[in-house]
Amino acid sequence: MNKADKDLIPVQALLIPKPILYTGKILNWVSPFLASRFAARVFLTPFSYEMPNREKSMYEKSKKERIRIDKINREIVVYNYGKSERKILLSHGWSGSGTQLSKIADELLAKGFSTVSFDAPAHGKSPGKRTILPHFIETIHHLEKSHGPFEAAIGHSLGGMSLLKATKQGLQIKKLVIIGTANSITAVTKKFAKNLQLSQKVASHLKTYFDKRYGEDLDNYSGAVSAKGVQIPTYVIHDKNDVDVHYSAGQEIVQELEKGKLLLTEKLGHRKILGDKNVISKITEFILE
Repeated sequence: MNKADKDLIPVQALLIPKPILYTGKILNWVSPFLASRFAARVFLTPFSYEMPNREKSMYEKSKKERIRIDKINREIVVYNYGKSERKILLSHGWSGSGTQLSKIADELLAKGFSTVSFDAPAHGKSPGKRTILPHFIETIHHLEKSHGPFEAAIGHSLGGMSLLKATKQGLQIKKLVIIGTANSITAVTKKFAKNLQLSQKVASHLKTYFDKRYGEDLDNYSGAVSAKGVQIPTYVIHDKNDVDVHYSAGQEIVQELEKGKLLLTEKLGHRKILGDKNVISKITEFILE
């Protein structure tokens, strides 16, 4: 499969091992309820991959720390890139890592900023097998206290959703950039079930299970819900050819923002957008405004 073909397939569909797909299909046929419990374990388990060459320079040049976040009983790896006191916080998406936004970080360094990023629990070099969105959010709050203050924050996909919620909860930043961010947790579970080749009945069971397990409606973490409480200038960037998160999510989020603006790109998808020179230029211009 060539790179162009891969860009047309959701990341989850690319990374989920075939034995998991086969097991899910069998359980779906036997019992959608049992299939949803199986899917829950898969949903909470990030998939690892080899670090791309484009990220290795940032990894090698960063000052790396391993810190513990007592509130969630997890350890993470933190990347300090550059030495400027003008710091930008970077938050990767699901199954990503702290160097995923390396091209953006390089341009920020050239403009006089340093960046702080992290491998979320169970991601990248951080220990653990499973994690969930609230762990991302608590990590962000912890890093503000230990490594902040931050002038701005940039998040991709789930990282963007986490930053929206954290900002609504009081993260002190002047500017926010979110890229390829989903609007609805319900939509995320439906998309996940589809990528796992499971029925939408399984998706419904899956969402209900998570709500009960974590004691609240997880749609409270949805992008547009959090956006209603975000008052700082926020740049919402999304590609019209994003097969992981439909670009309508970006449109719905920006409608709820007090000071939001939207950039819709084309032919960059969910991942290529992070390295696009024009997008990166617009991000730095927005932060410097």
